[in-house]
Amino acid sequence: MVQRQIPRPSELLELMKFKKIDLDPKRRRLSSALTIEDLRTIAKRRTPAAAFDYTDGAAEREISMRRSVEAFEDIEFHPSILNDVSSVDTTTQILGGSSAQPFGIAPTGFTRLMQTEGEIAGASAAGEAGIPFTLSTLGTTSIEHVKEANPLGRNWFQLYVMRQREISYGLVERAAEAGFDTLFFTVDTPVAGARLRDSRNGFSIPPQLSLGTVVNAIPRPWWWWDFLTTAKLEFASLSETGGTVGELLNSAMDPSIDFEDLAEIRKMWPGKFAVKGVQTLEDAKKLADLGVDAVVLSNHGGRQLDRAPVPFHLLPEVSREIGKDVEIILDTGIRSGADIVAAIALGADFTMIGRAYLYGLMAGGKEGVDRTIEILASQVEQTMKLLQVPTLADLGPQHVTQLSRLTRLGEEESRPRVL
Repeated sequence: MVQRQIPRPSELLELMKFKKIDLDPKRRRLSSALTIEDLRTIAKRRTPAAAFDYTDGAAEREISMRRSVEAFEDIEFHPSILNDVSSVDTTTQILGGSSAQPFGIAPTGFTRLMQTEGEIAGASAAGEAGIPFTLSTLGTTSIEHVKEANPLGRNWFQLYVMRQREISYGLVERAAEAGFDTLFFTVDTPVAGARLRDSRNGFSIPPQLSLGTVVNAIPRPWWWWDFLTTAKLEFASLSETGGTVGELLNSAMDPSIDFEDLAEIRKMWPGKFAVKGVQTLEDAKKLADLGVDAVVLSNHGGRQLDRAPVPFHLLPEVSREIGKDVEIILDTGIRSGADIVAAIALGADFTMIGRAYLYGLMAGGKEGVDRTIEILASQVEQTMKLLQVPTLADLGPQHVTQLSRLTRLGEEESRPRVL
């Protein structure tokens, strides 16, 4: 029989350890976020539907985005044993410089519409964390202001080649003059993808006040206050900013760009040169033969061609074929530090985060971006320790098995360790 007794008051007092209440609501909500999904939940609650859906959505049925996320879920880790991981080293070298983490911030368009601090928050947070920040051609902060926000850190610039070539050439020159060290030549956006959430929301630049947007704004007055009381949106390239997102993209993009354009821009650029949006092994090989510094395996976050290849599935064969000749960066689908570790193990030299960064931005501005980086960095370190690998260089294909929900009909399975 269990013997029971009345607890003494002194014993009860020992158990009553109340956490001090943080009176700062932003700090309180951000500290409660333990994962990127937690930040997404906060972001959705605090951001008007049109702006949130622009970030959260993808093209058509959003199959590419969903598959890209699922690809990271469908892995199995294989830990080593009896290795000293009392401390682990997450630093890495990429594109001629160092990064404190194996991830950087990807280029995102219309960023100040997500939250008014926009690229300034991203660039300054990245600089403080010692990771690279990438400014989009369709960013809402100028090249020069990003440099001011991140004067000592690594800034990269993502380039769309536009119908008016002189605009693109001018951006290349400005980025070089501002000391950006890498150019990302983007090849997966000849025209805008069919982003149906944006069409259904009537999402435009600048946002238009309608009955729907007014009703949606009622529980989110802080967003509209920030938007209406801060500087007018300013794009890195476009002088004409009116219309839907699709109309803006289609007016700026040029479906006729080819390898001659790549060669022309490359001649102009003095720093490292990467090509973003590579989706086949054959194209990756061709670019490696041309001597580019890096290829970025990406389906644009699923925002362009729906049912495009999953970059994480493509990674092992690209790494085997050209990994010794060119650096490989992976973009799309990353939602945790474990995803980043898996990508490095299967041959990526570096990874980039887009939506994860924007969820943090929408959840709490610059502090929210800090929290995104903090969460991912902590998860990278924890995963490395649990795998018992002290450095990123110690990671390899032996640590990860890709499990696939998809099989190609009429084709023998060619990827090793895929179940």
